[in-house]
Amino acid sequence: MDPDFVLGTATLIFATSVTPGPNNIMLMASGTNFGIRRTVPHWLGVSFGMVILICVAGFGAARILETHPILQQAMRLVCGLYMLWLAWKIATAAASGNRHTDARPLSFLQAAAFQWINPKVWAIVLTAISLHASDGQGARIVAVACIAGLVNFPSVGLWVVAGTKLHALLQRPGYLRMFNVTMALLLIASLAPIFLAPVGAAAIN
Repeated sequence: MDPDFVLGTATLIFATSVTPGPNNIMLMASGTNFGIRRTVPHWLGVSFGMVILICVAGFGAARILETHPILQQAMRLVCGLYMLWLAWKIATAAASGNRHTDARPLSFLQAAAFQWINPKVWAIVLTAISLHASDGQGARIVAVACIAGLVNFPSVGLWVVAGTKLHALLQRPGYLRMFNVTMALLLIASLAPIFLAPVGAAAIN
């Protein structure tokens, strides 16, 4: 495999995966409230969802979105409503400061499904495909997906680890509640690019 292709793809995925966004905000909040072990399914779902999305987009879904702007509008609406619900869940999670409450982190399937309406992930996927798999070759698309999964997993995992470290500083329920509300507000703020981006843009960001 071409080293330049591997390095270029890995660099793009790392730079875009490790920066703040809906996934990382939710993973950090989950790490803080539930710890690494209970967050693992959510964490795995994020990376697996990206891998599947790259494959599906590379084999034709991206072109469908580009030619049907109404689908982009529908995705924005679904994403906005779902993220508002997630923000509420984060704001009210483990308000007592106890990790063993009835609150639960996202499951593997929930996290994987969220990638399909996550505007930042769509932007990453479409950029990766246009730069490194624009020829439409199946082997190249699969290679991009595999590299993305391998790089994305440890990149977003840094936010999970950071969240668990914060838990020790947030032992008082009041502090944890303030942290959760802050994370919820940041998640809501991340909705801005969804609705400010023009419909039909190449990357749904």
